[in-house]
Amino acid sequence: MQWTLKSGITHDQADSDAHVVLVTKQQMKEGGASPQWDVFLKELNEKGLFQGAPERTYTLPVPTDGGFRMLILTGRTEGPMTSEQLRLAAAHSAKAAVKIGAKSVSLEVPVTMMQFTVEQDVEEAAQALAEGFLLGSYRAKQYKREQTEKNGLQEVRFFVEEELKDNEFNEAWERGIARGQAVAEATCLARDLTNLPGNLLVPDDLAQAAMSVAERHGMEGYVLNEEQIAEQGMGGLLAVGKGSVNPPRMIVIKYQGTDHWDHVIGLVGKGITFDTGGISLKKAAGMEEMISDMGGAATVLGVMEALGRLRPKLNVVMVIPAAENMPNGNAVKPGDVITTLSGRTIEILNTDAEGRVVLADGVTYAKELGASRIIDVATLTGAVLVALGNVATGAVTNDETFLQELVSSSRRAGEKVWPLPSYPEFWDMLKSDVADVKNSTGRLGGSITAGLFIGTFADGLPWVHFDIAGTAFLPKERGVDPKGATGVMVRTIADWILTQE
Repeated sequence: MQWTLKSGITHDQADSDAHVVLVTKQQMKEGGASPQWDVFLKELNEKGLFQGAPERTYTLPVPTDGGFRMLILTGRTEGPMTSEQLRLAAAHSAKAAVKIGAKSVSLEVPVTMMQFTVEQDVEEAAQALAEGFLLGSYRAKQYKREQTEKNGLQEVRFFVEEELKDNEFNEAWERGIARGQAVAEATCLARDLTNLPGNLLVPDDLAQAAMSVAERHGMEGYVLNEEQIAEQGMGGLLAVGKGSVNPPRMIVIKYQGTDHWDHVIGLVGKGITFDTGGISLKKAAGMEEMISDMGGAATVLGVMEALGRLRPKLNVVMVIPAAENMPNGNAVKPGDVITTLSGRTIEILNTDAEGRVVLADGVTYAKELGASRIIDVATLTGAVLVALGNVATGAVTNDETFLQELVSSSRRAGEKVWPLPSYPEFWDMLKSDVADVKNSTGRLGGSITAGLFIGTFADGLPWVHFDIAGTAFLPKERGVDPKGATGVMVRTIADWILTQE
């Protein structure tokens, strides 16, 4: 995507395939959105064709000196907009532009952000706009024999009618656009990976994708194969992966932004590239969506992509335990007891509770690689959908301050996170009669106990778990997210990491 900002020009001079006008309900009734089109907008409102409701668009051709181009009316709230509202308006404008095949769009922005955003922050507004246009214009890859080739939205042209002489405005705008582009494109990378069919993304494919990110940004990266996983004693990952013809992989990327490898942030993502449930086989209906069971891995890999672009001065280690969960003759069975990298033993009661088992080794390995704080991300439980639907990501922690920092970042990023309790009684539910812990506690408090199972392996380090089972893959588009993979939590975690510089 290309971005331009020009001052001292009008919308007619901001040549583009489509021009976006943000309008409120009041402006549709009384005017004030654009002097050139106010009368026309009133007529649309009176005829009931478009009232300016937020997150709604109306597209129509308008005559210009050079012929016809498209006008995209995008509804917005009254008064200054929050950055999230601005992000949503840009996303819906982008979706409308993609539908009409526009390659470029233009949008007027005021010199003073007081008229535009609640935050009154040029950089934050620019970031929200860049994220919105990129996320809204995303299209998942298709595999149809005959496809209509579209290049999609390629350029966004912002303009200011006044002559812009404020260098601080320009510099803040460019910083915001750069950050927004980095984070949004990282989110789209996570979406692309999560949308891949299971036959096109086995553990080794995920490992290769991760190494491509590492190589592209000059980061250290390596992959442990099944023999090395066994040698290391990663019994959790080995047990889950041994039922598949596609062997497991432990994937590592290190981002070092300081002179010394200390104060390391650990990111651990569940990389189950397809989940049948193993011996505890899932129902057939809906199993095709289990291509998204590596959504946590895609999220943390997306964060590493964003860090590679933005180059903050801090250290991060990313760990992805990757496996397929299949019901082969040598697959792990209910009743088995396995030994993890930490030395803890796990009683396997349900082989469909496999994500927490591989993450146990992932969290321990992140610790061994120097992590002093750990965030894990996983499409972990169906129980979180019962609690929160597909609207919010569930979170549990052993450090409330740590979690609240991430919740603050989620609000800035426009992603919904809801903390779940971690009372001692929930930890007690993990105790096993024959092993150190059991991997399933039943339906009651299922999303909590599944998360706390992972937290056991943090061994007291500050730790936060995000359960994205409801938010990583949507049945239909919503807000900035398309149908299918969303890349959820890339923006939140990236925002939090950037506050730690």
